[in-house]
Amino acid sequence: MGKVRVIISNHQKAVKIPTGVRMLVRRCCNAVLQLEQFPHSAEISVVFVDNAQIQELNRKYRGKDMPTDVLSFPMGENGEYEINHDTDAVILGDVAISMEKAVEQAQKYDHSLEREIGFLTAHSVLHLLGYDHEQGGIDRVRMREKEEQVMTQLGLPSSSSYVLDEE
Repeated sequence: MGKVRVIISNHQKAVKIPTGVRMLVRRCCNAVLQLEQFPHSAEISVVFVDNAQIQELNRKYRGKDMPTDVLSFPMGENGEYEINHDTDAVILGDVAISMEKAVEQAQKYDHSLEREIGFLTAHSVLHLLGYDHEQGGIDRVRMREKEEQVMTQLGLPSSSSYVLDEE
């Protein structure tokens, strides 16, 4: 695996970003790419937003007029990616995390905000690499196993069994 550049920005004021979260996001991105044996240098952009911002993105790009926890915008298709010619890094795509939803879900699932942000980051990076859970079945189970493997590796294991929400 080559060098991984994670560009993180905060576009919301609803939730204070805890100390160490930016490093956690970088570690999650690296852990997923390592797990997947991604052979190239890579760039990932992560932006923290509020519920109104993520609702707008969800409406605009998915036709769902409601806030969600995280959205992934992959730059690649079928293993083909754009390259940043200044760095020769593969541009994997963009991730938007709703900090308000992350706080809500951390409380709902009774775990730390750090674990929730880590989970959402791992989930999104898997999407950037082409994983999809929308159809359910074995793909959904495989994706969840990989997310939990990364969380355990980073010292943020699940405190209980997970629930698959049916939306």
